[in-house]
Amino acid sequence: MQIFNNWNIVAKGWYIACASHELPKIKAKSVEVCGQKIAIFRGEDGRVRALDAYCPHLGTDLGIGQVDNNWIRCAFHQWAFDETGLCQNIPCQSEIPAKAKVQAYATAEKYGFIWIYPDAVAPECVADFDELKGKEIIAQPDRAFERSCHHHICMMNGIDAQHLKTIHRLDIKMDLSLHRSELGTQIDFTMRGKFPQTTWRERLGQRFLGSTYEYSMRYAHGCIGLLTMMKKVRLFPPLHMIYAYTPIAPGRTRIQPIYVTEKRKGIGGYLVSKFLLFCTRLAYYMLRDEDGKIYDNIRFNPNLLLSIDTPLAKYMEYVNQLEPSRWSQKIVNALTSEHSEA
Repeated sequence: MQIFNNWNIVAKGWYIACASHELPKIKAKSVEVCGQKIAIFRGEDGRVRALDAYCPHLGTDLGIGQVDNNWIRCAFHQWAFDETGLCQNIPCQSEIPAKAKVQAYATAEKYGFIWIYPDAVAPECVADFDELKGKEIIAQPDRAFERSCHHHICMMNGIDAQHLKTIHRLDIKMDLSLHRSELGTQIDFTMRGKFPQTTWRERLGQRFLGSTYEYSMRYAHGCIGLLTMMKKVRLFPPLHMIYAYTPIAPGRTRIQPIYVTEKRKGIGGYLVSKFLLFCTRLAYYMLRDEDGKIYDNIRFNPNLLLSIDTPLAKYMEYVNQLEPSRWSQKIVNALTSEHSEA
């Protein structure tokens, strides 16, 4: 089954529901994730739960209901559902029908966002940067934006060695190494090489950063990209940012950039962290607009790949071995309906 660039398939993975601050304690709301209407709620214990939005009784959106301890009660007839999607209470009778249940989804809170996995149990957590594992971090989101292509296509931008020269005028000859995780849901691409000195950008980069250049892209579930820049250079520690992708309509993808750095102690440490987040944003903005016009005007045709395109071929192979989720059966109809109503 082809998953790559296929609007009919949503691969199992972590997708952003909303920012964490949008869901205070003992509150519920409805969100659209990959064309699915999902009710999320934060219980008295502070944890977030996620269920299919529509009550199995008469179809009321559970997201407009009330949080009762760690349950969600339907606004219409007050049926109460727990985090597994099972109905635990019906005010008008003591007997609870076996069909009184809805699909539950795993949730996580990380990088300032609530993430949803399209299954009740997720086999792994939202992806990490190796350099930041076990450390307290600061995450700073930027404004989300949209592109007119499938997210699998614009995700490959970070490993397209050709375009560094043709679009960004960085004439860097790269060596490639890659590593795939045990579960096959994550793949790392590391690009490294030497700075040439043919343009002012390259000469400036070599003067301040050293003669070699290295960065890595970690792809998780075909829907999250973790970019690490400034690896093994002078003056700077590595800079980290995340791209989180969500299909929102046929031919439209939402991209959420998030800048991430280690949280450092004291006022001096705080200022250093803020400066590194600023540098990450600056580097991102220098490249983003140059790429945008390409991905908003592309009809992807991978039938003629060169040897330099090996990372792209490896990425497509990785995506095609991912596992389709239960959302795949409904996404096209849901997204088409949502798009036409808008």
